[in-house]
Amino acid sequence: MLPDHPDSADSPMETADLRPAIRLAAMDLLARREHSRTELLQKLGRRFEDRETIAEVLDGLAQDKLQSDSRYAESFARQRVLRGHGPLRLRQEMRQKGIPDDDASVALESLDVDWEQLAREVCQKKFGFGAPADFREKARRQRFLQYRGFSADQIAACLPW
Repeated sequence: MLPDHPDSADSPMETADLRPAIRLAAMDLLARREHSRTELLQKLGRRFEDRETIAEVLDGLAQDKLQSDSRYAESFARQRVLRGHGPLRLRQEMRQKGIPDDDASVALESLDVDWEQLAREVCQKKFGFGAPADFREKARRQRFLQYRGFSADQIAACLPW
């Protein structure tokens, strides 16, 4: 039988020894880009088994203002608006990333975007400046804008007839 190795899973010092490694791994991820708490839990959970210790480390990072769901939501929303995504899709994606609805709402309100104008620009970029030739083409454009996350009112404002 092999002697206990300090890195073995049965070691009583495992949790204490993992905190710096988990914190370093989390900070490496955060150095590249903002991450939501949920994303960090998932990514760190693949590398480290102790979810409780991961949660404690993430609490510490949040207290130190190194990780913030609200800051992540603002960054995420800005990036997606530049890609031409509408408010409905932004909110949906933020929910999937584990962003609280309050943070998502604040991030969307802070954008100062004219959603109808953005929908118009996205539509023109994809389909050109001409009006749809027939109802089928108009429906195609509506589906595209719906997929991009624009509301029915925003779509109606940018599509003629």
